[in-house]
Amino acid sequence: MNYLRFTQYAYLLAGILFAVDAFVKWQGKENFTISAIFAAVCIFLFFFRRKFAKKFDDHNKKP
Repeated sequence: MNYLRFTQYAYLLAGILFAVDAFVKWQGKENFTISAIFAAVCIFLFFFRRKFAKKFDDHNKKP
């Protein structure tokens, strides 16, 4: 289950890439809503996964 620790950072990376894409589209006067929504969802999933992983680790440390 060690791979779950790395997937949260994949969500963060995807969120940053989508945010940059949305910003570039916004500057070019293109439709940026889909990229912005994906960026928000990816960043939300990063924090959700991080909280869930911490909760899972705390549960495993208890005797």
